[in-house]
Amino acid sequence: MPEPARPPQQRPVRLRWAWWLLAYASLGVGIVGIFVPGLPTTVFVLISAWAASRGSERLHRWLVTHPRFGRSIEDWQAHGAVSRKGKWMASLTMLACALIMLWCVPVAWVKGFSIGSMAVVCAWLWARPLPPRERRPPGP
Repeated sequence: MPEPARPPQQRPVRLRWAWWLLAYASLGVGIVGIFVPGLPTTVFVLISAWAASRGSERLHRWLVTHPRFGRSIEDWQAHGAVSRKGKWMASLTMLACALIMLWCVPVAWVKGFSIGSMAVVCAWLWARPLPPRERRPPGP
């Protein structure tokens, strides 16, 4: 005897609460990052959107349609792309944090490790493609 028709496939519920928790916790840290120098915002909003896509359709929809973060999230999800403005803002923020560390942190290995990590992240960030709307057509 054939099985009855099943409703459209939905995500498994067993870990949905963990994805939901990660999504809201990441969003919270991202919001704190708006006000705390050196704490990134965008990366936590991207993590929040990724987790929300698995645990909270409502939060995911809100993030993707958000006037401030929506375009960045869509660019990242669709193309792994980061806007030129986003790259510059992140790079300048990391530079400011590196200068503050050089001035305030007395331990040399902490300075070296932190600034080295920022340099690696910055290089990776600039290696990411630009969103299609920012790509220039090839010259003649």
